[in-house]
Amino acid sequence: MRRKFLTNLGFLLFLNLLIKPFWVFGIDRTVQNLVGVEAFGFYFVVFNFSFLFNILLDLGITNFNNRNIAQNHHLLSKHFSGILLMKILLGFLYLAVTFFVAFWKYNPDQLKILGVLALNQFLISFILYLRSNISGLLMFKTDSVLSVLDRLLMIIFCGVLIWGHVTTTPFKIEWFVYSQTAAYALTALTALAIVIRKAKFRRLNWNWPFFLMIMKQSAPFALLVLFMTFYNRLDPVMLESLLDKTKGNHQAGIYASGFRIFDAVNMIAYLFSVLLIPVFSRMIKHKENIEHMVKMAFTMIITPAILVAIGSYFYSVELMSLLYNTHIQDSANVFQVLMGGFVAVSTTYIFGTLLTANGNLKELNIIACCGLVINFFGNVIMIPKMLAIGSAYSSLITQFTTAVVQVILAVKVFKMKLNFRYVFTLLLYVIGVAMFNMLSRIFHVHIPFIPEHLSWMGGFLLMILASVVLALTLRLWSVSSLLRILRTER
Repeated sequence: MRRKFLTNLGFLLFLNLLIKPFWVFGIDRTVQNLVGVEAFGFYFVVFNFSFLFNILLDLGITNFNNRNIAQNHHLLSKHFSGILLMKILLGFLYLAVTFFVAFWKYNPDQLKILGVLALNQFLISFILYLRSNISGLLMFKTDSVLSVLDRLLMIIFCGVLIWGHVTTTPFKIEWFVYSQTAAYALTALTALAIVIRKAKFRRLNWNWPFFLMIMKQSAPFALLVLFMTFYNRLDPVMLESLLDKTKGNHQAGIYASGFRIFDAVNMIAYLFSVLLIPVFSRMIKHKENIEHMVKMAFTMIITPAILVAIGSYFYSVELMSLLYNTHIQDSANVFQVLMGGFVAVSTTYIFGTLLTANGNLKELNIIACCGLVINFFGNVIMIPKMLAIGSAYSSLITQFTTAVVQVILAVKVFKMKLNFRYVFTLLLYVIGVAMFNMLSRIFHVHIPFIPEHLSWMGGFLLMILASVVLALTLRLWSVSSLLRILRTER
């Protein structure tokens, strides 16, 4: 199983690293620079609001289905028709609730863009459900292609609008949203065609007892997604709500600038959980030892997470200057704090996924509920005094609190032995990476062909190289072990 995980993770990472960085830094960043921080802040607030009720689109069905199909492949044909109809009905429920709440909060311009963003949320949820069937069948390569297809199409559509000289009108934020809609729709149709073929689908099936059974079994997953969505997406919405509208949109735009790289690396880290849910589910069902898999996956995600978080702290201003034209220092301050939370988020993708696969939904819901409370009151206290960076600190505290509790719970549930040598090795790695960053700031290293205003890149690249060597020296990364797994395990 470790061999299957590694080979498919490599393919998944290759595709995502090929496509998604260009989307984030080539398209998404360019759009913000073209439309301005306030216009993008306006979009970013409504975009995050559209997330708040998207649990109604799914009610935990996707996570339940992924785990269920991974353990019982034959249930795809039996369940697909009924769940497909449920997803459509839930889409109407989501739209009704979202617009009912938004009607009292937003003006006509915001409601107009919310309509398209809400449609996008439905399409995203539909795609994720379809992909849960594909990954549940362990068709990881097909799922990997689908995971980047929407972004690839968005790059093409937005690229034509930005650089194709097809219009003389300045780029509008609405075009950005419409491009996403077209890309999601085409991806959804592609995924639907694949699943219909696998499920031998004939017609939609209205079965009320089946609906009730699925909703009852998926309810704990729904509650977990609801809590996590709120504490992960609440920050920009609260910035706009706790400050006056102009200032709120401005601060949300600054928060979005700092959030962009966090979101990009988070997309990569999230891929671990996508693969691990079905892998852990099957291993637990067959009573296989999961400790080696957990350690391998955690090491693979936490070492680059530490490197990224510490490097982002020391080079925050330079990275923000590379991406944006205005509000560099403010964006850098937010960016430093948010990237610290990436270590906690990466930890959650391993231990939270393990607990989900094991069915510890009650405990995870209690943890997520506490996280929501911490994040909400943290924002209420810190945003009026500290603006966007206050919201970032609230997020940081929430992420680390939930991550630590999940690790403790997983160790207890699976009776894992605490490996003090491993913990000490990780601590040495953290200290080493921090030292490499400090030294790289002191001793500037110029690399030929790099412009003078980007001279910091020399030290930055050498810091990354030294950190990789340190990980290999401490045997956090072992090429020989990976090759042995790839050659011998099935």
